[in-house]
Amino acid sequence: MNASTFQDDRMQVVDGVRSNPRYRRIAPELVQRLAERELAKGRRVKEAVKAVRSKLHQVAGAYLEETIPLPALLRELEDLPADPAHPDLRAFCRRVMALHASTRERLPDLETFYRQTLTGIAPLSSILDLACGLNPLSLPWMPLAPGGRYFACDIFQDMVDFTDRFRRRLNIPGEVFLCDLTEGVPPRPVQLALLLKTLPCLEQLEKDITPKLLASLSAQYLLVSFPAHSLGGRSKGMVRNYEERFLKLVEGSGWEVEGRWLFQNELVFRLKR
Repeated sequence: MNASTFQDDRMQVVDGVRSNPRYRRIAPELVQRLAERELAKGRRVKEAVKAVRSKLHQVAGAYLEETIPLPALLRELEDLPADPAHPDLRAFCRRVMALHASTRERLPDLETFYRQTLTGIAPLSSILDLACGLNPLSLPWMPLAPGGRYFACDIFQDMVDFTDRFRRRLNIPGEVFLCDLTEGVPPRPVQLALLLKTLPCLEQLEKDITPKLLASLSAQYLLVSFPAHSLGGRSKGMVRNYEERFLKLVEGSGWEVEGRWLFQNELVFRLKR
């Protein structure tokens, strides 16, 4: 296949993938890279579209069971108090987080999740929340210091826009922005980085990505978590397997495991450089 034909096929695959509303707002650079990877395997355009959609479903789409009405939620947000402690704002945050499978699973432990895992290092001056999804809606429960900065990134442009508007509504310095972690970690030095239930998804895209991320993060502390069960509810051996594999990857990485917590739906480690 010559270069011109390859570029034409890549464009057709990208357009085919993004014609599905679920994937229309995903970072285009990620879709392009996946398209190139599948075409390089000798797949035809139709086969490549199917393969890329399947991969995006594994890493992101499976957590979104239905379209989230973000414009309507933004309008609702404007009428809510900007006080992170206000019960109406917190009820809104819980309701929105329930629309994404990853944050929904954390809701039963939300009141204690950050309090337990960040004890001894809070309040925090800066946080970088990687592959954040709707986790910025957890800001009212995060122990940020007054004036503390919150940065976050994800591959869905509409989710990024929504959560950044939420951050600004609470008048918290920082930014939520589009990023593809398979291309590298944003160069933001912070006190704490969050990789919450993210590594298993990223490893669907790049098998050996975890050591690269651990090496490139510019953070003093790192909170890493893994799902305690699958989206279908199966849990046999998952916690043990994730823990054993992750601890092996941490050896010699320059990170030291400071703590381990097992919540209802999530296994969590806190690391320090």
